[in-house]
Parts: sequence; structure tokens; C-alpha cells
Amino acid sequence: MERTIECVPNFSEGRDKEKISGIVHSISDVPGICVRNVSSGEAANRTVVTFTGSPEAVCTAAFSGVRKAAELIDMRVHKGTHPRIGATDVLPLVPVSGISLEECAGLARTLAQRIYTELGIPCYCYEAAASRPERKRLEVCRKGEYEALAAKIADPALRPDFGPDNFTETAARSGATVVGARDFLIAVNFNLDSKSARLATEIAEDVRESGRMAAEADGTRRRIPGTLRGCKAIGWYIDEYGIAQVSMNITDIAATPLHAAFLEVCRAAEARGTRVTGTEIIGLLPRKCLVEAGEYFLMNGITGPGAGRAASDADRIKQEGQPSCLTGDRLVETAAGIMGLDGLQPFDLTSRLL
Repeated sequence: MERTIECVPNFSEGRDKEKISGIVHSISDVPGICVRNVSSGEAANRTVVTFTGSPEAVCTAAFSGVRKAAELIDMRVHKGTHPRIGATDVLPLVPVSGISLEECAGLARTLAQRIYTELGIPCYCYEAAASRPERKRLEVCRKGEYEALAAKIADPALRPDFGPDNFTETAARSGATVVGARDFLIAVNFNLDSKSARLATEIAEDVRESGRMAAEADGTRRRIPGTLRGCKAIGWYIDEYGIAQVSMNITDIAATPLHAAFLEVCRAAEARGTRVTGTEIIGLLPRKCLVEAGEYFLMNGITGPGAGRAASDADRIKQEGQPSCLTGDRLVETAAGIMGLDGLQPFDLTSRLL
């Protein structure tokens, strides 16, 4: 079996097209690399590049992208709505075929060490590559964001896994990079019929696994968990679209399928007086997620932006008994329509699905 991994680096530049192009080309120019998707956001000031290849080619391309980002991005002047700690903010390796998560973790640690040794950029290791349990979580490594990095480097307990003991000129300019290995996750933004970032945050707190902190009568605080397992979420306002979004990472697709997350965010939005108007997928999406979603929606009579086709398909299922009477392509199209994947920009069902 061919050994293939996916890499999904997030770069802290989403506005300057020339810089974005330079970073993408530094990756795509590596032999054996296939760039599958590039997704940029101006308000977040962030670009997510998704590429695949052999382990050797992917690690070479990832290093090349980090090096180019360090040349082009100065974190001392960076502003954006998305949490970030460095020019190359987070860099996960994801096993696709012929390689284990543990092997990817070893590659990630080696890559992190190389990034610091050759480029001087401090690196944390997270998820399967973490050096200690608490660092498995990206939000722990990125806590305080770039603005807290100098203090974290000065503290032996918070210092990056690979990095200096002082805030060097390189660290000041490029920040730190969080390198790791993880299983596939779904990065998704749910569009709201609202401009309120506060409302989006409240909905995010309703549904994300970590929930929210609440004050008790005696002054103590306790955590109220959210409704979706294996989900992280924040709320924000995106100026370029003129809407608020619930931005979510689904890290456990088995526990919370995409359609379950969509429906729960719809429910939480309606409970707070607004509604979901569409769904924005960041990067790639497993095709089976949309097949499962299409089956679920049709079996349960759920419609949305694609209500016309969904209604006729639902009638056919009632007559024939199972969604298997429909082709996989039809289920994919139905799910994409109901969730409104084309709400903000076209979603190519050929190139964006794994």
C-alpha cells in the first residue's frame, strides 16, 4: 500500500494574495506534492493549505512552507479574528494510507526539531506528538496567543518543546509553530442570520464539548458542558461576509457526524432567536460524511436550502423504503444543498471531497 499523509498548515496571512501565493508555491514546488485546497479568510487573516504526498515529500514541503512564511509574515504587526501564535500557526500531519498515527507523531517531532534547529522558530508538539498530556490540546499550546509567547518562553514550565530560553529576534518576528499528528477532523463554520459575535459565541458555548463556565450563588464557578462530543467551537463576526459564524472543529467524527453538528447548531441558534443560513467547509471533507448526511436527512424528512430536490428524494424513499435507492452522488448533492455548502462561495464536490 502506498504510504500517504495529509498536511494542513495554517498560516497567519489571509489578505495579501502575493504572500499567500508565495507560500503555496513553496509547498507545491516540492516533487510528489499535490495541493488539494487553499482556503483564505480576510477577517481571520489566515490561510489553510491542504496537501498530500509521501511522508518524505510532505515533511519537505511543510518545512519549505514554514520557511517561506517566516520570510513573509511579521507577527509583530499581525491582526486577525482567529487565535494564533505564529506565522505558521499550526501544522498537523494526518495519516491517510499505509502509515500509522504513531509514525506520523514521530515525523512531527522530527519536523518540529528541524524547524527550530534550522530556522530558529520555537515549536510546541501537540496531539499524538505531545511531550506531556496537557499539550495534546492545541488550545493549551496556543494559550495567550502570540502576545503571551515572550512570557511563556521565559517560563520553563510553559516553554516550547523545541526553542530558546529567551525571546529571540526570530521568535519575535515569526512567533511559534504548533506541530503535531492527529486523525482527520472537520473544520466547519456555520453561517448565522446575525451580525452578533456575542450571539455566535453563546451558541458555540451551548454546543462545544467544553461548554461554558458559570458562576454559582456562593461565588464559585463550575463548568456546564455543551451538547456535542468531540467538538471545539468559538463564535466570531466575519466582516468580509457581513455575518457572524459558529466556527467549529469536529475532532471525533464517529461521536459527532457533520450532520449531527449541523442540526444541533441549528437547534441552538433557533433557541436563541436566530437561524443557520449555510455551512462553510474549510479544507477537505470525507465523501462518506455527506453520504451519511444525505441518508439521515432524507430518512428523517429534513430539508433546507436544497428542499426541492430533498423533498422529491424523500418521497421516493418512502416508496422504496431505503436511501440505497439513491446513488451516492445524489445523496452527496442533497446533503450539500440542505446544509448550504454553497452559501458563501462555490463548493466543488469533485475536488473538495476525499
